[in-house]
Amino acid sequence: MIDAITTEIIRHGLLSACEEMARNLCRTSYNTVVYETHDYGVGLHDVNGDIAADAPGIAVFTRGNDYGIKRSIEFLGTDAMKPGDVFINNYPYWSSAHTLDTLVFAPIHVDGRLVGFASCRCHVLDLKQKDPGYVLDSTDMYQEGIFFPVVKLYREGEINEDIFNIVRFNSRLPSHTIGDIQAQVSAVVTGVRRTREIADKFGAETLTAAMDAINVHGERLALAALRRMPKGTWSAEDYMDHDGVDLDRPIKMAVTITITDDEMIVDWTGSDEGVRGPINLPRGLTEAFNCLIFKALTTPEWPVTAGNFRPLRVITKEGSVMHAVPPMPTFTLWGGLLGGEVMLKALAQGMPDRVPACSGGDVCSVMALGVDPRTGGPWLEGMNDAVGFGAHAGGDGEDGIMHLSEPGCRNNPVEVLEIKGPLMIDQYGYRPDTGGPGKHRGGMGISRVYRFLAPSTAISIVYKTLSPPWGINGGKEADPNHIVIDPGTENEERKGSSYNFLEAGQVLANNTGGGGGWGNPFERDPAKVAKDVRNGFVSVEAAERDYGVAVDPATFTVDTARTGTLRE
Repeated sequence: MIDAITTEIIRHGLLSACEEMARNLCRTSYNTVVYETHDYGVGLHDVNGDIAADAPGIAVFTRGNDYGIKRSIEFLGTDAMKPGDVFINNYPYWSSAHTLDTLVFAPIHVDGRLVGFASCRCHVLDLKQKDPGYVLDSTDMYQEGIFFPVVKLYREGEINEDIFNIVRFNSRLPSHTIGDIQAQVSAVVTGVRRTREIADKFGAETLTAAMDAINVHGERLALAALRRMPKGTWSAEDYMDHDGVDLDRPIKMAVTITITDDEMIVDWTGSDEGVRGPINLPRGLTEAFNCLIFKALTTPEWPVTAGNFRPLRVITKEGSVMHAVPPMPTFTLWGGLLGGEVMLKALAQGMPDRVPACSGGDVCSVMALGVDPRTGGPWLEGMNDAVGFGAHAGGDGEDGIMHLSEPGCRNNPVEVLEIKGPLMIDQYGYRPDTGGPGKHRGGMGISRVYRFLAPSTAISIVYKTLSPPWGINGGKEADPNHIVIDPGTENEERKGSSYNFLEAGQVLANNTGGGGGWGNPFERDPAKVAKDVRNGFVSVEAAERDYGVAVDPATFTVDTARTGTLRE
């Protein structure tokens, strides 16, 4: 037995260690996607690989690290894991991500006894995948880069130069890629050191007992929340635009969710099979995004522990888009970002007062690369842009924030991008009339316009452009995501996910989707509609068309008589 006060002190010690791990990762990484965007997952795990503490980043990474460590233990065994060892695992079907989202982890030993693991996952820039930047059309795993299936970066504290030499001679950006992997090493070594200090203070037995107690408590909290939720079974489906290979085939994500007093069962067996392109998900990533939605509904105010997810059961079919098996391609992984809101769509049928409408529904990523004329060397930058969030029973959706799959992430600042690559940001702001109309309005999407100053490749990674963000309880759909090449010119072209080879002076506008509305738009307070018009969120025309509210464009006052007529 361990007392509650000691458990709480150890819990906060582990959380503090995770925050320090994340800071060290950001301080030492080379890649703006890591140190600006916070595209990482950092955690401390018990001896079984179950997470006991984490630092916010990409939520599905942290939970996916559990899966990756467990598969690594199955493959290698704990006897092969020595003090001072540091491992890398990017084999997608084990690591629960694509090859560039490398999982680096280290065993934690105290007096020769294994007590846990420290983990860090982040996006590195290049590991010899077939295309620089990002792969959108691979048809098998062998086109997606080098695999490191649980190999040692460090052996008992000594660097394994063989692995780093493989990276050095196979990466298009070796200094950045090796630098980011070493930054991951710095993070996990920090986690090992801080956890050992806790063990030195309280004893290894007390530390492991505290980790057990943290997870048991996390399970109790989740079960208590589950028992307060409506019970029933609900189904929903939504579509990704295509798989990157069969461009005319929308890819179905279908889910059935059952809630009882003891568990939430999430069944994806109705989802598409035989998907040739790389949007297939490793099983670990499917589990991870299911965990994100489950936690948001049950224990959102508590830090992540593996116990939070014990009442969740995920069902998938091998060979489907939700459960890839070798050699199915997995590089793009976008179902892991879009699938969470399919779950919310199902749950909204049973709890419309607890679940928000669909957000813009994507991370709306642009990756740009080429040769920088200022240096003569290669450049590569990744940018994720914010979306509008769905409205909910309590109010309007948030305007222009990072997608729900990235709760600890940020966008890449204008000043950083303009320094790092030959581009300029011509425009950056909200997109009027993009939020779904409703009693509560969906959040606004944004537009960021990139002007390239040298010949460049701009890769748009967005897979929810055809299926609009849905509303709840009578709320209306929102304007969906899309990109526009050379907007406002005779060469203007609207696109979704695509490779774009642009000359100097060409422009790409990344237009992100708004959030769906909640409730009947004609029940929205006219004063709120007038305020939206004044703020530039809703046009005068849309106020009349969608809300039945007449607003004077000069004074932004409501014409009460005309509004009454419109609403009748």
